Amino acid sequence: MNQAFKNIDETKQKRILNAAMKEFAEKGYEQASTNKIIKDAGIGKGMLFHYFNNKKDLYEYLVDYAITVMHDEYLSLIDTNEVDFIERMKQIAQVKWKYIAQHPNVSNFIAMVYLSDEVLLPEELDTRLADLQKTGYALIYKNVDQNLLRHDVDVDKAFQLIRWAIEGYQNELMRQFQGETIAHIDLQPYWDEFYEYLDVLKTTFYKEG
Repeated sequence: MNQAFKNIDETKQKRILNAAMKEFAEKGYEQASTNKIIKDAGIGKGMLFHYFNNKKDLYEYLVDYAITVMHDEYLSLIDTNEVDFIERMKQIAQVKWKYIAQHPNVSNFIAMVYLSDEVLLPEELDTRLADLQKTGYALIYKNVDQNLLRHDVDVDKAFQLIRWAIEGYQNELMRQFQGETIAHIDLQPYWDEFYEYLDVLKTTFYKEG
């Protein structure tokens, strides 16, 4: 990272990073416009390449930044001591919403990175991306108590259906709130509805009592 970028105030840094992540997430690497990033970040024309050597340098910095944010402010906060799978997913959902409210562009950007083959990343970044994905998957299933499920259901399929249902609900809310600032929305009614859906899932897949 260019030392000049490190030296600017945090608010301006985040404005540049968010503008860049949003542009790359929406357009992909090749079609992303550095002019649009400059405009949305509200900086002078030559400043972006004063902070970063070139477009690829910026992109690689964003990947490194997004990985760090996802690990430190999302995955590291998931409590694997909760052995009830549905309760684990509830906790993950709560952590995820807080993280998205604070970092609205990180998830979309990192999803684009995983799906794109436009840029050959340095080996170290590729390894960190793979490790991030493995960590996220492990945190969903680590130490869960399979004995809570009914004996007449396939455990793996039940867990998958529960996860799809919960993630589908979250994705539907994200579509509804697209373009809005999540921090300014009263989420309590949505959490109440979410918990009702979780009760239905428990009734469907868990043993009685």
